[in-house]
Amino acid sequence: MKYAAKRVENINLSQIRKMFSKGGPNAINLALGEPDFNTPPHILDSLKNALDNNYTHYSQNKGDIELREAITNKLSKDNNIKTTPEDIIVTVGASEALYSSIQALVNPNDDVLIPNPGFLSYKECVTLAGGNPIEVNTTIENDFKTTVDDVQKSLTNNTKAIVMNSPCNPTGAVMDKEDIKAIADIATDKDIIIIADEIYEKIIYNKKHYSFQAYTDNAITINGFSKAYAMTGLRSGYCSSNSEIIDEILKVHQYNVACVDTATQKACTTALTSSQQCVNDMRNEFEKRRNLVVESLNNMGLECSNPDGAFYVFFHAGNSQEFIEKALTEDVILVPGLAFGSMGREYVRLSYAQSYKNLEKAMKRLEKVVV
Repeated sequence: MKYAAKRVENINLSQIRKMFSKGGPNAINLALGEPDFNTPPHILDSLKNALDNNYTHYSQNKGDIELREAITNKLSKDNNIKTTPEDIIVTVGASEALYSSIQALVNPNDDVLIPNPGFLSYKECVTLAGGNPIEVNTTIENDFKTTVDDVQKSLTNNTKAIVMNSPCNPTGAVMDKEDIKAIADIATDKDIIIIADEIYEKIIYNKKHYSFQAYTDNAITINGFSKAYAMTGLRSGYCSSNSEIIDEILKVHQYNVACVDTATQKACTTALTSSQQCVNDMRNEFEKRRNLVVESLNNMGLECSNPDGAFYVFFHAGNSQEFIEKALTEDVILVPGLAFGSMGREYVRLSYAQSYKNLEKAMKRLEKVVV
């Protein structure tokens, strides 16, 4: 008997998680995009306090009102997005926000533009909804930044949505303001929905982040707490859009997870309403690590752009699969670029969300691979 439903027959398990499971006890894992920092103490104290005060019951489906008010204020202050708590849904990480948004809005055979290279969940989420993922190709010549010209080349008469990710996983590229505004104009003019994954918003070096939703009502802003506050295991995120879109996403969210656990929502409120020095400190440390990795790779003769955001380097390795297998023999775990789309065929993603000391060790090990 064949158990799989047709909708999952062509779905691939994550290559990132596959690589995560490899390597010996002394391996340095540069595959997983998880900050190595501890969750800031004041956020943990808030979580503990919430549990001590019995915040263990259901919240509203959209999320705790106090948290949604904090998110509304954050979006206004940081992103120039004017919204209300009623147009916010607190989700189980940015991942659930992405999945619920696509399930709620994409019909079978709708075309959905996704970045190439881009985070592997985009293609699979579109496929699960019965949509057609259409790749928007970017190249190292433009530091893998998505431009309005790239999007225009990929548009079809059947385009329903565009998934955008800035800063980008896996490349670290940060889109320019002019392209964000121009793509937002396209969304308005053609009645296309932009699904903007902004989870790495706070990890940017010497550039500024701009949100699509600040320039069009036809946008969904997806963000969360995992990367900026080192809260990956607490699985908390959110999405924001206009009322009509949010009402549709709520239908999927409600029958999928109902709500995010209440104690974690209290911790998220504390994260947003307290000092942001912890975020700045982590960002500054990531920048030091980026500089170390980029300089080391360039010295090895491995071409890579200097990423403006996130905590990934996407470097050219020729036969990337062979490079990764050799790196494994030196106890360094990496991810093949092909996992992120056809434009990553000759590339490798390296996550520098590891300690500076471990990155130094990993760079010395990789020197043996390129000899």
